[in-house]
Amino acid sequence: MGFGSYDESEQQQPRDDEEDVEAVNIHEHDHDGQLEFESDVSTDQLVSQLGSMKDKDDE
Repeated sequence: MGFGSYDESEQQQPRDDEEDVEAVNIHEHDHDGQLEFESDVSTDQLVSQLGSMKDKDDE
């Protein structure tokens, strides 16, 4: 049983709309600046809390 010949032109659809596509500006929402965050919680406490949250997700 044969599959017949493969005609690639039947599989491709013409794309005439490529000129109408607007380019995506990846820098449109770039911001220069600084962010500072102060907390009374230590890094060790935050890491421990994160570990607890991950353990709950595994259950």
